[in-house]
Amino acid sequence: MIFAPGIQERLDALAAITAEPGAITRLYLTPEQARAEVLVAGWMREAGMTVRQDAIGNLIGRIEGPEPGGPALVVGSHLDTVRNAGRYDGPLGVITGIACVEALARDGIRLPHALEVVAFADEEGVRFPATLTGSRAFAGHLDPALLDAADADGTTLAAAMRDYGLDPSTIATAARRPDEILGYLELHIEQGPMLETADLPVGVVTAISGASRLEFTLTGEAGHAGTVAMSARRDALAGAAECVLAVEARCSGEAHLVGTVGRIEALPGAVNTIPGLTRFSLDLRAPDDARRRAALADIRAACKSVADRRHLDLGIRLLHEAEAVPCDPVLTALIRDAVTAEGLPILALPSGAGHDGMAVAAVAPIAMVFVRCRNGISHNPAEFASLPDIETGARVLFATINGFGARSRV
Repeated sequence: MIFAPGIQERLDALAAITAEPGAITRLYLTPEQARAEVLVAGWMREAGMTVRQDAIGNLIGRIEGPEPGGPALVVGSHLDTVRNAGRYDGPLGVITGIACVEALARDGIRLPHALEVVAFADEEGVRFPATLTGSRAFAGHLDPALLDAADADGTTLAAAMRDYGLDPSTIATAARRPDEILGYLELHIEQGPMLETADLPVGVVTAISGASRLEFTLTGEAGHAGTVAMSARRDALAGAAECVLAVEARCSGEAHLVGTVGRIEALPGAVNTIPGLTRFSLDLRAPDDARRRAALADIRAACKSVADRRHLDLGIRLLHEAEAVPCDPVLTALIRDAVTAEGLPILALPSGAGHDGMAVAAVAPIAMVFVRCRNGISHNPAEFASLPDIETGARVLFATINGFGARSRV
């Protein structure tokens, strides 16, 4: 294997950088992120890249093309993690990108354009209440109001940036123009079971699913558990239970549409009191925005019907909405050619998880390669990708980069 052993060795070295002994935790603007960036920057320089950190903290390695300062093909992913994470989600894409740059030099290949590898600073959004912070700034779409957002300790993003050595007033300089980026490629573990079910090492991503996150509130009337007749109750939790099942029913049986109620709260929360108020979350995702919006309309209507029948008041608050991002057909065709050249069938599949490519798509065409992960597990110490699968993914990414270069020469 040409790529995988070195990639795995570097992933293991990164995994040792953590805020929690016995776990992998690297959050945005922390000493652990700084140590990881120093390590990765060293690997970039060893590969012959010039390295810089932009105003939001993204780490960018670059190999110039024939035209100094010309537009670049970008390969990227992220270095930050969730708490108690695995070692592949994010870093696999960054380290494989560096390995491809090394392979270009080893094989004496000179691309007709610049090539950049970007390690985005904050994809997960664990420390501050926002995701894709690094890639949104890269695309020029970071909301300045986020600077006032605070972490659990009350430290604002602006203060954390200053402590890290960054200047919040210069965030706009991280933005890249569309004429600076030829395209964006990201290699990532699937974080799902479809590749394993198909017994394939890699897949071709068709789109990154759009998502809606909402908070539903049902208000009834609290009462004594022993004295209020069942027929007279306005039980907010019983109503919420019906609504949760309505979400499950609406999202079952429709390919790639998923709905999750991950949090529920019942008040007053006493064992001998009928719940008078219930709040629950909804995370709804689909690779097609029209299907997602249709499902959301049906879920709203179903919950309204439950509330009316049970004499409950219903409140619905939209917390977050992101549109689906289709992958670019030209870049995706190059990935498909690379997979076929490996003698493998094509499994085309959407990503239900969000990725930095969602933000980068505002300034460049994007495409993604998925690598099989064992049991589809991610955001978990059990996250695992085998050396043969990493090797195949790296070979596909390398061939795609070369294919893009050959196409650019025409």
